[in-house]
Amino acid sequence: MKYNIESYSGLRKIYEKIFYGLCKRHFYFITSSFRVLPDFFIIGVVRSGTTSLFNYLGQHPNIKNASYDELGYFDDNYHLGKNWYKSLFPTIYTKRKILKENGKFLTFDDTPFYIYNPLVIKRILNDLPNSKIIACLRNPIDRAYSNYNLIINPKHTFEETIQSEINEIRNINSELNDESFLVDNFYEKILSRGFYARQLQLWYDTFPRDKILVISSEELATDTHRVLEEVFNFLEIPNVKIKDLTKQNVRKFPPMKQKTRELLIEYFKPYNEKLYDMLNRKFDWDK
Repeated sequence: MKYNIESYSGLRKIYEKIFYGLCKRHFYFITSSFRVLPDFFIIGVVRSGTTSLFNYLGQHPNIKNASYDELGYFDDNYHLGKNWYKSLFPTIYTKRKILKENGKFLTFDDTPFYIYNPLVIKRILNDLPNSKIIACLRNPIDRAYSNYNLIINPKHTFEETIQSEINEIRNINSELNDESFLVDNFYEKILSRGFYARQLQLWYDTFPRDKILVISSEELATDTHRVLEEVFNFLEIPNVKIKDLTKQNVRKFPPMKQKTRELLIEYFKPYNEKLYDMLNRKFDWDK
């Protein structure tokens, strides 16, 4: 019987990768008691450049990244327990080393789905009440379109999808006080994920205002060093020039129809105005 050597070699590499991956996770888990918890959170939003921000921050000498972004502990994985969560963060020995070399140590959880989940806010307040919070906001029109284009084989066009959602959102009233409804239904819609004022209000009601930083996704992309300086100042660490500013998860889509964009500009206007009033700051989103 003849064997395909290349095929065997390929399978062996896959098995080795899985095996070493499992060994690595097991090692992390059994050493969880020697690991730290996050100092701050990037809570959102989806499709706003949070993965790029995760990589930029990891290059700062005072910051050590978690094993990966979008850990989802405080929403989907809370039942796995604190040891599972800690297993994803640096060890106390890494912390001591960075403290000795650079004077301050930080690590963080970057999960952009946290922003709209009231249960997450309660859990973070209970478990890590001194945390700092960063929200990266993107023009809700572009965010919705990007989100739509990630759907594999969508059943409806973007225009059909948003019109359906506009009608559904219009008919929703009392259920908005139901936390499970908010998370499982309301914020599963690509439009309502852009109602930032409503989402941020829950965080401002829970954490001190000086513990929350809101940055612009567009400015992060076009004026990266200045926005990172703002983040570093907020985290109270030295401003350093980040060398690798490669953007992550960048995808190109066909341009949105101008008529659709105009419809959404008008649709999001009242929601954006509430945000501007809340932040005492305006974003250039009316285009």
